[in-house]
Amino acid sequence: MNIVVQNLTRFGDLLQSQPALAELAGQGHALSVACLENFAGAAALLPEATTIFPLPGARFLAGLAADWRQALTTVTEFADAVAAKAAPEAVVNLTAALSSRLLARRLCGDAVRGFSLDAFGFRHESTPWAAFLEASSARRGLSPFNVVDLFRKSAGVGQGRGRFALRRPDPADAATARGLLNGLGHGPLVVGFQLGASAVARQWPVAYFAQTANRLWQEVGAVAVLVGTGSEKPLAAQFVNLCQGPCLDLVGATNLPLLAAVTAELRLLVTNDTGTLHLAAGLGIPSVAIFLATAQPFDTGPYRAGCLCLEPDMPCHPCPFGTPCPHDHACLAAIAPQAVAAAAVTYCRTGQFVPGSYPGARAWLSGFDDTGFMDLVSLSGHDLEARAIWLRCQRHVLRQFLDDVPFTPPESSASSGLGDTERQNLLRLLAQSADMLRLIEGQAVLAARTSAMKSRFLSSYERLNALWAASPHLAVLGQLWRRQAQEQVADLDRLVANIRRFAACIQAFTDLIEA
Repeated sequence: MNIVVQNLTRFGDLLQSQPALAELAGQGHALSVACLENFAGAAALLPEATTIFPLPGARFLAGLAADWRQALTTVTEFADAVAAKAAPEAVVNLTAALSSRLLARRLCGDAVRGFSLDAFGFRHESTPWAAFLEASSARRGLSPFNVVDLFRKSAGVGQGRGRFALRRPDPADAATARGLLNGLGHGPLVVGFQLGASAVARQWPVAYFAQTANRLWQEVGAVAVLVGTGSEKPLAAQFVNLCQGPCLDLVGATNLPLLAAVTAELRLLVTNDTGTLHLAAGLGIPSVAIFLATAQPFDTGPYRAGCLCLEPDMPCHPCPFGTPCPHDHACLAAIAPQAVAAAAVTYCRTGQFVPGSYPGARAWLSGFDDTGFMDLVSLSGHDLEARAIWLRCQRHVLRQFLDDVPFTPPESSASSGLGDTERQNLLRLLAQSADMLRLIEGQAVLAARTSAMKSRFLSSYERLNALWAASPHLAVLGQLWRRQAQEQVADLDRLVANIRRFAACIQAFTDLIEA
């Protein structure tokens, strides 16, 4: 089957769709990729993509401001070119934005996996996993699944362990990269540093990066190589001024193929949560990744076993999107440079990140669980904190809920270590949820018979929405509930069946917490 995979998002997200492509290709499908024009170079790193269709997003927006008719013509011509060249029999759309849904519908009608529109123009998801992917994007700190696994399941695959393997660098680019690194004249031990991030609030201080590099040079003779975009040149200048050892500054000096070739030569990458982190993971390069502000490793961590993920050991982390920080961005300085430097030095010497103390940080080691999903194991003893325990409970229950299979208990209690107060608070929330769902089910049936009951049903529906939206534990489930209930309200049988599914999910959580 000819399939067009759409991912009209950022550099890192596009790279992270590769495991889904690998599984689709493994089923014998021929794959093309539609992406934004400025990330076409990243799409070239996807080995399964036979053809790349770059969407001129900036040109479309500029045209829209000048003449909407010409903009519409631009998009129509793009869709016609994709249809003519790829002859798609299906589209896998991994972008929830309305524009991407429209394009998917335009290309293949109802034959869309992931995010689409129905025949009446209403939003539609082909699987509960896609609906969950969109719901969790607003409350990422509560999502227990790595976005790569959400992409895989949204694409209709995701069976067994994922495999993240980007295209290896071209021999000419690899030779150029080795020439740049050999020119340093200090041996093969090279550590990369990505200083920037998508927002200043997610950017570890440059001085801390420099302290890490200095210790690596002093203790293991590791040479620092800076990578990044041209906009990060001021950060690179600060780093070079503070760096005590040799340093190769490639910030703004590489195109994407050369960046990939340089990254493939690194012993280790030290970075914020960036697209370069995912580039390294796809090339098999280990990393020390720092997750600040809204970034957290459970959903956007590197999809590679054996990477170290560090997040601030602060009750407020990760902070919610769109909310001003009440602590003057204290998390930026929370993770001690000594912790990062010690971990990087140990890795360069032994090839491992070890359990122990990581001052100021919750330290996690990436790996795969027994279902094949990406998981994190604590190296710093934070796996017994309430947040980590609840994420573990969610991984077990929501995996079965979204797969729509019968709930089964885990081999060992996922809620082990939960304190009495937190346990009782959770059980109280779950009991309230179960009561509300039973009430809503009864009112839904009566509302179909008498209009007088409709207002009561809607009132109860809103009360449940409010209960879950205010909860730090069920907010993502609440967003999923709201979306699916709105879609199914016109079909009583589907609505009642969905209410019962959510009730069974709440019962599974209750059983897990009580175990």
